[in-house]
Amino acid sequence: MSIESKVRQVEHLFESLDGEISKFQTETHLHCIAGCGKCCTTPHIDASPLEFLPWAFHLFLNGEAENTLIELQNTTKTACFIYKPLAALNSTDGRCGNYQYRGLICRLFGYASSRDKYGQLRLATCSIIKENQSGAYKDAEEAISKGLYVPIFTDYYMQLNQIDFYLGNTILPINEALKVAIEEVLNYYIYRPLPNGFKNAS
Repeated sequence: MSIESKVRQVEHLFESLDGEISKFQTETHLHCIAGCGKCCTTPHIDASPLEFLPWAFHLFLNGEAENTLIELQNTTKTACFIYKPLAALNSTDGRCGNYQYRGLICRLFGYASSRDKYGQLRLATCSIIKENQSGAYKDAEEAISKGLYVPIFTDYYMQLNQIDFYLGNTILPINEALKVAIEEVLNYYIYRPLPNGFKNAS
């Protein structure tokens, strides 16, 4: 399967998820606080290269892939490389540097569930939402227990794996996943023609 086809399928999966999350937010009134990037600064976030393939492909088409790969290889950051803090002294206030191309883990966290040891769905969200929106959070948990649809982590990662089992099932520290995604795109085009309409991609 071509890189372009994989990217389209991942993006289609993300579009479906974004619609489900938007509906879930409307039903529950849960929301992230504007300008909060606490979850993005959490060290040791794991992700798969496949969920960042659209991001890597976007960089490639805009001639930014090679330079970004060098930056990633030289970074000592454990927090997500794409995250942009608003101030050096307060890293938890910030934003995603490329929100349109954020990964699956970024989209799911806060508005998706996992199963506990009893098989019950539990909303996986941050402490800030739990504390500052405690009423809405409790109502959402109760609604989920009564059948309110909520995206499930494992379901979406299984769908991702069906696009490319190896890249989807390889779980790495997030910045390693970003590197592998770029390398996958760059290696693919070493001996192949560039996508139509692009002459200077790299």
